[in-house]
Amino acid sequence: MDRRHIYFHYDNYIKMLFLLMLFVQNIVILSCPVSDAFLIPHEWYQPGNLIVGGMVSQIIYHFFEIEFKEHPSLKHYDLPLVITKFYQHILALAFAVKEINEDSQILPNVTLGFHIYDSYHNPRMTYRTTLDLLFKSQEFVPNYKCNSRKNLIAIIGGLGSDTSSYMAECINVYKIPQLTYGSFAQEDCHINKLSPLYCMVPKEDHQYIGIIQLLLHFGWTWIGVFAFENKGEYFLKNLQPLLSHNGICLAFTQKIPQHIYLEDLSELFNSVSIISDKLVDQKTNVFLVYGESFTIAWLRTVMFLRDPENKDRSLFRKVWILMNPIDFILMGTQRSWDLQMFHGSLSFTVHAREVQGFKEFLQVIKPSIHKDGFLQEVWQQLFNCIFSKADLPSLISETCSGEENLENLPAPLFEFQMTGQSYSIYNAVYAVAHSLHEAMRSKSQPRAIQRVEFPNLQPWQLHSFLQGIFFNNSAGERVFLNEKGEATGGFDITNLVTFPNRSFQRVRVGKMDPHIPNRKELLIDEELIIWHPAFNQVIPFSQCNDHCYPGYWKKGLEGKQFCCYNCVPCPEGKITDQKDMDDCFQCSEDHYPNKGKKGCILKKVVFLTFEELLGNALASAALCFFFLTSWALGIFIKHRDTPIVKANNRSLTYTLLVSLLLCFLSSLLFLSQPDKVTCLLRQPTFGITFSVAISSVLAKTITVVVAFMATKPGSRMRKWVGKRLAFSTVLCCSLLQVCICILWLSTSPPFPELDMHSELQEMILQCNERSAFFFYCVLGYMGILAIASFIVAFLARKLPDTSMKPSSSPSACWPLAVCGSPSFQPI
Repeated sequence: MDRRHIYFHYDNYIKMLFLLMLFVQNIVILSCPVSDAFLIPHEWYQPGNLIVGGMVSQIIYHFFEIEFKEHPSLKHYDLPLVITKFYQHILALAFAVKEINEDSQILPNVTLGFHIYDSYHNPRMTYRTTLDLLFKSQEFVPNYKCNSRKNLIAIIGGLGSDTSSYMAECINVYKIPQLTYGSFAQEDCHINKLSPLYCMVPKEDHQYIGIIQLLLHFGWTWIGVFAFENKGEYFLKNLQPLLSHNGICLAFTQKIPQHIYLEDLSELFNSVSIISDKLVDQKTNVFLVYGESFTIAWLRTVMFLRDPENKDRSLFRKVWILMNPIDFILMGTQRSWDLQMFHGSLSFTVHAREVQGFKEFLQVIKPSIHKDGFLQEVWQQLFNCIFSKADLPSLISETCSGEENLENLPAPLFEFQMTGQSYSIYNAVYAVAHSLHEAMRSKSQPRAIQRVEFPNLQPWQLHSFLQGIFFNNSAGERVFLNEKGEATGGFDITNLVTFPNRSFQRVRVGKMDPHIPNRKELLIDEELIIWHPAFNQVIPFSQCNDHCYPGYWKKGLEGKQFCCYNCVPCPEGKITDQKDMDDCFQCSEDHYPNKGKKGCILKKVVFLTFEELLGNALASAALCFFFLTSWALGIFIKHRDTPIVKANNRSLTYTLLVSLLLCFLSSLLFLSQPDKVTCLLRQPTFGITFSVAISSVLAKTITVVVAFMATKPGSRMRKWVGKRLAFSTVLCCSLLQVCICILWLSTSPPFPELDMHSELQEMILQCNERSAFFFYCVLGYMGILAIASFIVAFLARKLPDTSMKPSSSPSACWPLAVCGSPSFQPI
């Protein structure tokens, strides 16, 4: 069978089953008296042409389990526990509706009303109150509208993700827009484009980026995490990889029970003991808290049980980082406690602005003139009084006058400043109103969203207008919902400053703007932050180890998290110049490590100079040889006309002595500061002059050998005897060396360079010969000349010495003597 047919039959099966369930439900309901329905303790209804529903979460009951031993409607509720601070959520919705009805520019001739219920933080009651929102007018008949006086157009709620989920299960069937003002599981939000769910708060994922940047900004790499059970699993799953990737470790992860069951005291005290031990962890000074506002009440209770008289102030020496939607609340017996342990905490809160007229609206709230189904319970618990002594236990003797002032209450009980959650509710009501306004004034729209009149307006028709709605609210801010129905704003970073009178003040110290790229989403002003007094206004330290200061590097400990390490000194030749570096590094080539291996020092440039001892000695030796050679040259010049000078060939002798003089002088080029000119002249000058000197010696030796060979009768060598052979030898041998040097300088000329590696603390300025081939050619050629001179001299070793007497015959004349024969010239 084709897969599409399988899906078709399966879908029909589900629809039939659903219709059958509704049919059976209606039979059961219609067969029972409506008076027996489960009673709802609190609601506030204000009529209007169109109704905006509201679901708040401010009252907690201990609901008895239904055991079917008696009729459930006969069960009484326990006394309620009211989170009085959240009463502002109700008033924010009522205030927004009041403003819209008084504004002639929006929804003219249409009156908005509202119907507000409480979820009671209970799934069963959330389902029930949601059904009341959908169907109850005068009587409660699920899935039926008994009259048309209640035209529900949208629902705003709830505060927690679980409450929003329970509501969505009922609302999705009817495609009524649901605008959440608290947190919601982001992976379930907006599964498809037709989803009726709209999130009035930014994505929770943006907070993860902000948390990472906040921790890195202050260098906090060792943190503890408190998270509600169940809800914290998704949070930890997404946050832990980000923490590890950015070098941040979790000292512990402690789950906080979402519900307190007083029946099981042993389990309760066990949880309190575990959480208490984590709170006093000395190494961990930063705690990240994920959950709901009950988390604050939980943690404050734990600290109270550990230190009832609040004596040990050192226990409170922590930095708390709280995620949205956590708010600072105290309930019931906690109302007399303070929040000093949270002084200096940092919170991610939904961006909010003060709305003009809201404080004045709150100031006129009095039980005598303001009638709603919540105010009496809230007022009694706000001021710890009763309106009727018969209704509450006699422990409370004070009677409520109804004229008490809300403005004098501590902030954990009630705030006059509009909170981020109330601001989201306020914007949600206006989003609905602007969508209605657009739906009613559209004239040339596509068929799917053509003009409608409010008597015939259906809730599902609002979706096309809510998606992408934007407007400016009365606070002067632009509100925008994207195509997925998500608010595109950011978060404020607020600093909590507590006071001895149990109140507190939020100070905005930064913001988290997800639209700023390049890891600059978080903007924070450190100077505005007030830390807990125990930190003495010094940025708190929260790491597994103390800092590894310059000169040391972090070496990980086996079996522990990477944030825990030992500080190890850097090895020779390497440094660290910052705190907490993962490894040491080498200085640049022109620097060397200082004594503490904390930085690099510029190496000193050195070269062989005349001022140094070695340079002075070498220069002195070169000059001594220079003057000695000059003295010898002077003698030869002085006695140039003597037979002995003539017999030694004056020209070759002068050439030899002059080339030696130049050789000794060229050595001074090696003792001066290397530069382009000296590097070009050093090797070629010495090579050429020394080659001339060796060539002169070779020429003298060859001349001697040729002269002796020429004395033999009939020898053909006579024509080579004379100056021509000697100078030809010197010229040819020297020119070859000159050619090698010219080729060297034209192709690969030497240049000055710094040798940075031979010495640790010095750079040697020297000449780089560039071409080793030509360098060794010059040296090798001089070696060849020297070997040639040695070979020729070796061959001439058997020539007659000066002790032999010359013959009387002219042919036997001693070659080096002046014989007077015109056939022989002096050597």
